[in-house]
Amino acid sequence: MAGTLLVLNAGSSSLKFSLFPARRALGDRDVLCAGEVDGLLTKARLRAHDGAGTTLVERHLNGPADHTQALDAVLGFFEAHFDSHNLVAVGHRVVHGGRTFDAPVRIDARVIRQLRALVPLAPLHQPHNLAAIEAMAARHPKLPQIACFDTAFHMGQPDLATRFGLPQALYDEGVHGYGFHGLSYDYVARQLPQVMGAQAAEGRIVVAHLGSGASMCALKARKSVATTMRFTPLDGLVMGTRCGQIDPGVLLYLLDKKGMTAKALEDLLYHQSGLLGVSGISDDMRILLASSSPAAQLAVDLFVYQIGRELGSLAAALGGVDALVFTAGIGEHAIEIRRRVCADAGWLGIILDEDANRNGGPLISCSAVSAWTIPTNEDLMIARHVIEVLKSVP
Repeated sequence: MAGTLLVLNAGSSSLKFSLFPARRALGDRDVLCAGEVDGLLTKARLRAHDGAGTTLVERHLNGPADHTQALDAVLGFFEAHFDSHNLVAVGHRVVHGGRTFDAPVRIDARVIRQLRALVPLAPLHQPHNLAAIEAMAARHPKLPQIACFDTAFHMGQPDLATRFGLPQALYDEGVHGYGFHGLSYDYVARQLPQVMGAQAAEGRIVVAHLGSGASMCALKARKSVATTMRFTPLDGLVMGTRCGQIDPGVLLYLLDKKGMTAKALEDLLYHQSGLLGVSGISDDMRILLASSSPAAQLAVDLFVYQIGRELGSLAAALGGVDALVFTAGIGEHAIEIRRRVCADAGWLGIILDEDANRNGGPLISCSAVSAWTIPTNEDLMIARHVIEVLKSVP
């Protein structure tokens, strides 16, 4: 297999990308370049760096851009800097695969129709994932495109872990838990034997994917048993701008007593809540940790408190915990968040190694129940999935 693989992760205001060699054994250092077009709705900017972190391009586009224009800028950049690398396939992060897709799949018209039907379950993500797929298809209709799903990793969860206390008819219609951040959990699960040893990797492990989107997942034998983010990416922990778990009575109150429309409620829950809503300052944990504002401290306190509560819930689902793993932007870099979470988890037997925590680990504890920091790499996971799909096609 020769050439390169393009990985795309499309959001509402950005198009992130990575370029990998199309070979069967890919590691963390094999990325040829990575970057993003951000500010799509305002003042779009293209940034990219090579595998060593050297800046390759940083320039503004002409005003705002949609996903098609952003993709054109990315492809133009590739032609200018990687003209000797033949693009052989594109892998997409797709947030929701429903109950149909339990593994990566090559995209065709039928797949696109099925993914479009799932937009109501992930309105913040799915439309933008589809926009990038369709923009690429318009530019290169014969180029293989592979959808890799955040929900697929959780497909084997026990039935009870996916249920709500709703009528069976709604369950049959698809109102049940799915789980998200699966590409991140899949990557971390595959890293566990190398980081903590083969035997320990098969134990009872809680992984905390803490970023602007945040969730936690209970793993047993490296398989998903339960997760905090279930029906939609709104569930579970308080996040950057998303509310996390909420009493459904609050939603009824806002609709009935406050006269909110469904659209206004969606905007509140997805865009105006979370760390931003509680603090009134920012959705960026770095800014909140550096602030002396009581409101900022409250947002951080709530974030840590909810992690502790969910950790207890996932420990119950596992029948105990052998290890806690931090990953994603906050999990990998916020020393203070790790310190506070581990301090609150002392009842589980976790004892933090302060020096190791400051140095980033990977092992950051000095106790039988261990704590770890393991960087995630969703783009690399997608690239590996793309190669597997291409290998399976005659």
